[in-house]
This record gives sequence, structure tokens and C-alpha cells, in this order.
Amino acid sequence: MHIITAEQVASTLSWQQTVAVLKQAMIEVSQGRIQAPLRTAMPVSANNLMGIMPGAMENPSVHGIKLLSLYPDNPKKGLSSHQGLMVIFDSPTGTPIATLEADALTALRTPAATLLATNHLARKHAKTHTILGGGEQAERHLEAFLACGNATQIRLWARRPEAAKQILKKINAPAHVSVIEDLEEAVHGADIVTCVTAAPTAILKGVWLEPGQHINLVGSSVPQYREIDSEGVTLLRYFVDYRPSTKAQAGEYLEELEKGNITEDYIVGEIGEVLNGDIEGRTSDQQITAYKSLGVAPQDLSVSWAILQKLGLVDSE
Repeated sequence: MHIITAEQVASTLSWQQTVAVLKQAMIEVSQGRIQAPLRTAMPVSANNLMGIMPGAMENPSVHGIKLLSLYPDNPKKGLSSHQGLMVIFDSPTGTPIATLEADALTALRTPAATLLATNHLARKHAKTHTILGGGEQAERHLEAFLACGNATQIRLWARRPEAAKQILKKINAPAHVSVIEDLEEAVHGADIVTCVTAAPTAILKGVWLEPGQHINLVGSSVPQYREIDSEGVTLLRYFVDYRPSTKAQAGEYLEELEKGNITEDYIVGEIGEVLNGDIEGRTSDQQITAYKSLGVAPQDLSVSWAILQKLGLVDSE
């Protein structure tokens, strides 16, 4: 069995290659050619959890499980809040193939999934991007947008402005990337707003949203957390990665459904349905589209397999 380091995970595939891998994976998700039981979380201590995320897919024919320690205070110690392993198996034989560093894998596939959705839901000539957050996902989303986007302006906001400034310094960000300390100002005029925060309560307000914007809701993955308020939810044309996980774990969806502000048909569709041409994504330049990213096991499986192929450790056919 192969052991793939964080450095190998981070350097083997380009952002463009990862996006291409995820496109096919998300189509398979929406066509039902996968198994993706809902992730479970076991309390460990205080605010710390152990996350368990199994899954299987037909193409490639692999199954596996991601095991994570979810420690929200780790960044204060200079560590990632997500620590763990991805174990991938050959489904025809049940043989374990490889173990990959899960933090690096999540940091690769999540921004790539955001890119994929943004490319198909945002207005064609979106130029101004805002990223809300100051952690690893904010940094990696910024890198992804710089590598693949055509933004003329990228704004970064964080609760602690120093954290955002450190990101810009760390990646030696170009001149068109800046830190905006006022949250409303950061959202105003943005074509794309990407939320990658650990906020337990909404930070993005509907009153700030403008016609034509695209919103990525990436940061919260437990039903008790949400990044957008009630008014904002009612304004969105709302797409998801995987309906079952959204209906069980998307905080803004569940809370507004319980309040009666939305109905169960609020979810327009999965991004895989858009990619496959089964449903329309954005249908006008005035719509405010949104993509809810909770993460789904086939993303990890397909990207892991592509890494192994690129490293020459499995058959490339």
C-alpha cells in the first residue's frame, strides 16, 4: 500500500486538472453511480470532533473512507483544524491501495469544487471576487482563483485582518489582491462572494446582496452553523453538491425550512445536474446564484485516484 504525503497531494495535480477530475465525479454523483453515506462526527473533547466520511464510486472503481480530527482551535497552534487520513481501496478486489494525507486532500478538492461551480453559475465576465475567511481554505481558494480565474480584483476579508494580511504575504499576492477590513464593503460590488469561515452564525447579510452576484457557501458543514442570514437565503437560486447531505447538514437550509421561509423544493439542483445539462444553472444576469459545498466522498476518491495515476502508482487506463 502506498503512502502519499501532504506535499505530494498538494503538488501532483494542477488546479485545472483537479477541476476536470471533479467535473466527471460530480456528474456521477448526480447520476446515482456512487455510494455516499452521510458523514458522521463523534465528539472527542470540548469542541473537538472525529469525522468519518465513507464512499464508493463506479468510475474509477474504488471505495474508501476519510478520517479526520476536527479541531477548530488548532490554527492558534499553527496547525490545520483538519487532521487525518484518506484510505482508498480497489473495489474489484477490496485491496487497500493507498493512504493520503487528508488535510492536504481537502485543501485541494474543496477550492477546486468551488471553482467548478463558480465557472458554471457565475456571470460570464465576473471580474471582482471577495473571499470571506482567514484560514487555510481562504488561502487555498485565493490560490485557486489566482491560478484559474480572470479576476481583475480579489478582496480578502477576515475577522482578524492580520490573518488576511498574513495570507497575502505568505503567497506573495499580486497587486490586484487586497485586504478589506469592513465586511459590507468587501461584499459590495463583488461579482463572486466565497464564504470559507468557521462562523457559527450568519455573517453574510441579504441586505448587502446585489443582483447578478454568485455566492459560494463553503465554510460551514454542520447543521448548527450557517454563513448567510434569513433574508439572504430567500434571495438565492440555490445549488448544492449532494442533496442528501444538504437536507441533513446545511444549516441555512434546515433553519429556514423549519421557520417556513422556504419549502423542500428550494434546492434547484445538484451541480452535477448542471454540468450534465439536466437542469439550467443561471438563467439571467440578475439572479443571485449560490453553491452550497458540504463535500462528498466521491470528490476525495476521484482526486485521490487521479493523484495515484499521475504518480504512476496505478493503471492510467
